[in-house]
Formats: sequence, structure tokens, C-alpha cells
Amino acid sequence: MPDRAPQPVDRPLPTDEARELISLVRDIAQHEIAPKAAEEEDAGHFPREVFRLLSESGLLGLPYDSEYGGGDQPYEVYLQVLEELAAARLTVGLGVSVHTLSCHAVAHFGTKQQQVEHLPAMLGGGLLGAYCLSEATSGSDAASLRTRAVRDEQGGDWRITGTKSWITHGGIADFYTVMARTGEEGPRGITAFLVPGDAAGLSGALPERKMGMKGSPTAQVHFDGVRVPDARRIGEEGQGFAIALAALDSGRLGIAACAIGLAQSALDEALAYASGRRQFGRPISDFEGLRFMLADMATQIEAGRALYLAAARLRDAGRPFAKQAAMAKLHCTDTAMKVTTDAVQVLGGYGYTADFPAERYMREAKALQIVEGTNQIQRMVIARHLAGPESH
Repeated sequence: MPDRAPQPVDRPLPTDEARELISLVRDIAQHEIAPKAAEEEDAGHFPREVFRLLSESGLLGLPYDSEYGGGDQPYEVYLQVLEELAAARLTVGLGVSVHTLSCHAVAHFGTKQQQVEHLPAMLGGGLLGAYCLSEATSGSDAASLRTRAVRDEQGGDWRITGTKSWITHGGIADFYTVMARTGEEGPRGITAFLVPGDAAGLSGALPERKMGMKGSPTAQVHFDGVRVPDARRIGEEGQGFAIALAALDSGRLGIAACAIGLAQSALDEALAYASGRRQFGRPISDFEGLRFMLADMATQIEAGRALYLAAARLRDAGRPFAKQAAMAKLHCTDTAMKVTTDAVQVLGGYGYTADFPAERYMREAKALQIVEGTNQIQRMVIARHLAGPESH
């Protein structure tokens, strides 16, 4: 079957620096990430060495201030980097998005001293972060979390006790941004902390056995009286839920970009197969029914890319973007699910086998409709912006 190499996405990049950055990312994706993706996902191998390379290349702190080791890149550019990484391997793209999310609290709500002390290592020192909000009984209802932080008798340190669930990089992260209850029930009683990964009393459970992204460890993280100095409290007491929500608006754009990267890879695979597979004396890409399917796949991908970039430009301009971020997360992840499912259909029986990546793409796409706010939650967020909060 003849090979049909995918064409690079023609990206609307704002500067020559951004174009050079995308070229670097494509080179790393092509030579260091994609060749091992299928084998390592099948084996459940987390590519920590790739994240070290990305850190050395300045790709783990792109949207943050260069004063602290970041890349000074607008979200419009950072998200397109994520898309390229996710197209090569979703475990990597999603991992970079989660790491960026875990740096958000210190970068935007930390004191100057906290930023100077922690951000250089977080953004460019080879460290890997995790974001601890969800719990077994507080997923979509995050404000009901039960993990508790209590001041010690001297009033200087905190003791964190509880269990966080569904934590990407759980058990292997070098630092955790943790939301814990320090006061009353509800959102006003939550405070944010920066917890070292090697803190005494912190442990990760065995990774969950997932349908897809087997190379990305998702695990419970246990806090058994973990001592955290007050100097590692981020923001004011009771501000943690607001800090969490601010990070999630940006994180949802990261998931949207990853979803479009995954969908693009699925479309490329479908096009390559359809161009080479012959039935009834001609390539199956000549048949109108299949051509229309490919056209719909491409159109939805382009629409998703435009949607997440529009939201990113609002964010870069300092304008409200929460509604658009929810729209982008909703549309792009639903698109990824549809496109990957259609890619399996294009490949027919081969699409259902592990000999081709289409089935892996479909399994991975499902997770994106769930993480960082299910798509049902995104619809609630969008509706609230359109019609106001529900009356009770």
C-alpha cells in the first residue's frame, strides 16, 4: 500500500519566533515522540525522558514570564505547540497541558518570593507537575472536596490529610498544586498549596487501568498528615477555589488543542489509508460516500482549531474568555471523538486492529470528553453565560 505522508498544518502564527518554535516542536515530535508512541502506549511506558527534553528545549513554560524561565509566548502560540505534541502522542501533549496547569497558581497568584523561589525549577528545571483538585466524591462538584489542611499548634505549618483522585502524573510528579479545605464547607473554605513530590506522608496509588493513554499515569494521591510550611500556601486562605477555576479556564483550552491534534492525526491516517486502499479497481478515496466523510472530518477539525484560537486571542488580550474556553473544550473534544470513530470506519476491519493507530486514537479521544470538566459541565457553563444562573 503506498505511503501518503501527512502535510503539516498551515498555521496562522503571529511572529517569526513562533514559526521557528513550531518548527522545533515538529522536529522533536517527528524524531523523538511519534516513532515510539504506539509501542510505549501499548507497554504503558511514561516517556519521562521526553519531558526532560521538552524542559531543556524551553517547552514546559511557554506561556509564562521569561523572568522566571518561561517562554513569554501568547496562548495563541502555546496552544498550537500543544496541538503538535498531541498529534504525535496524546500522552505527551496532555502531560504538557497538565504541567502548565499545575504552574498556574504560583505564576498568577503566588507572592514575588514564591515565584522567584519556585518557578525557575518548575518552568525550565526538568520538574514535572500535577494538579490536585478532584476526589472520589467530588469530581464535577469540586467545591465539596474533603481533603483537609489544618494548622499545627504553633500556627506556622499545615498538615494535609486526604486523598485526591484521577491525578495525571499522580505518584511520579515532582510537585503538586493541591486544593484542600481549611475552613467552612463550600467554595469559600478551600485553600491552595504547593506540595513537593517527595514530602513525607505523600504517596501515589497504583495507576488506574484505563481504556486509553495507558502511558500517562493517572492515580490517586494520598496525603497522610503531610506537613507544608505556610510559605507554600498560595494566595489567601479561602481563595483556593477561585484559583482552581481560573486555572481550569486556561486548562480547558489546552485540552481543546490536544483534542484537535489527536483528531488531525486520525484524519491523516484515514487519508493515507483511503488513498492507498483499492476496491473495485480504484482507490476507495474515489468513492463519494467516503470523500464526504473525509470532508466532514476536515471541516470539524478546522472549525475546532478556529474556535480554540479565538478563545486564546481573547485571553491574550486580557478579555473574558471562560465561555469561549468551555465552547472550545466541548466542541473540540466531541470532534475528536467523532473524527477518530470515523477514522476507524474508513479503515474498516483494519481500523479495529492494533496494527493501525486508529483504534488507539478512538480510545484516547474518549478521555478528553471527561477530563477538566465533563462536556455536560461545559454545557452548563456555556448556558450560565448565555441565560444566567438557574433559579431555585
